[in-house]
Amino acid sequence: QLQASGGGLVQTGGSLRLSCAASGTTISNYSMGWFRQAPGNEREFVAAISWTGGSTYAAESMKGRFTISRDNAKNTVYLQMNNLKPEDTAVYYCAAKDATMTRYGYWGQGTLVTVFS
Repeated sequence: QLQASGGGLVQTGGSLRLSCAASGTTISNYSMGWFRQAPGNEREFVAAISWTGGSTYAAESMKGRFTISRDNAKNTVYLQMNNLKPEDTAVYYCAAKDATMTRYGYWGQGTLVTVFS
């Protein structure tokens, strides 16, 4: 089970750190990702991190602002979001996939981020 938290209301230019805690399993066996879905929009990829944390990826529009990281000892993945913009307003989801999966197969419940100007 994945539990995302850390969302909230923040002003333009502000920062938030989202957390995704896993229970019932150890995330060290999984590649992890963050996705988001704004009202009326399709879900979009935000960032991903390999199971060791050695490789990270971010959507082009978020590079330089969003950073994904993981602490396998704490069984948690993070998304540090800086310089937030109103268009970053969305529900953010964490997801996991193991080596047998080509797509993310495990999803958390989402946490809402609202950026106001």
